[in-house]
Amino acid sequence: MRIEVSRRQMPSRAFAYLSPAIALALTMVLGAVVFMALGKSPTAALYSYFIEPLTETWSLHELLIKATPLILISVGLSVCYLSNNWNIGAEGQYLMGAVAGSAIPVLMPEFQSFITLPLMLLLAMAGGAAYAAIPAFLKTRFNTNEILTSLMLVYVAQLFVDWLVRGPWRNPQGFSFPGTITFNDYALLPEIFPASGRANFGILFALVAALLVWLMLRKTMKGFEIRVLGQNPRAGRFAGFSAAKMTFFAFLLSGALAGLAGIIEVAGAVQHLNEKLSAGYGFAAIIVVFLGRLNPAGAVVAGLVLALTYLGGEAAQISLQISDKSARVFQGMLLFLVLASDTLIHYRIRFVTSGAAAQEAN
Repeated sequence: MRIEVSRRQMPSRAFAYLSPAIALALTMVLGAVVFMALGKSPTAALYSYFIEPLTETWSLHELLIKATPLILISVGLSVCYLSNNWNIGAEGQYLMGAVAGSAIPVLMPEFQSFITLPLMLLLAMAGGAAYAAIPAFLKTRFNTNEILTSLMLVYVAQLFVDWLVRGPWRNPQGFSFPGTITFNDYALLPEIFPASGRANFGILFALVAALLVWLMLRKTMKGFEIRVLGQNPRAGRFAGFSAAKMTFFAFLLSGALAGLAGIIEVAGAVQHLNEKLSAGYGFAAIIVVFLGRLNPAGAVVAGLVLALTYLGGEAAQISLQISDKSARVFQGMLLFLVLASDTLIHYRIRFVTSGAAAQEAN
């Protein structure tokens, strides 16, 4: 017996839009099975994941904080993936943007002005874009696989941040703990509603970025160029579009948004640069991209959903006494089921026995 995979001539448009919801529902069902295998109540586990984080005002603020980097990074990655450029290294660009933006409050703590924060945001975007330009250059100049180069650069960025906060940028008053000095007030993002929680204006940057990129993809010639080169590079070349220029554009845009996410995390929730900044947002954003159907508007909803699993995982660790590894199973299952749903939408799978194969051959 063998397995045959053939492309469907007319993929279902309805299932294409419903597949994220189907994948989420299947994730909940399989998650319940996993919790039963661990000896935990499925009802209590699902309540901890999806309901408990929404019952308190402060937890809603935390939801926005966790959703902000996921939305920003996934919006940039959606442009990359739509243009057939596979940037897997957003985590590294997120870290390098955080480093570039942190340079002002760390190296020039006396520079306290109303332009401090805007300069930090611009430096962070430049830092993330510059780091993303490395795999773009290697792909266009040497035809190097951008998946490998962007991914390997993540580990370089992680080690670089770890060296900085333990070495030249370590806070001399920090009792030898890794981390920089706490940023001054001019270098911090203001909170939206300080009385009820610590959510900051970073979420507004994420929403504005999603809107602008959505408008670019839907209403501009650049958006048309992105879709054409992504779906049919040969037709794009015939139309006069440059694949090399598109590679740089997509990587620079996604790197800039990832860098912006990095400095928003540092100047918002963390308030200093430390060795624990790499929380996996750059990798989790890949799930958000596909859950949002490569659509910036969908990335906003998907980012909130995945942020909910982060908070739910933390709540489940406390209420159900499970490990963080078990809590992260949800995210892995969600990505797998989204990809599996997409595969079944576009491809037909058949199991062919040896007898049927012989008949077809005759």
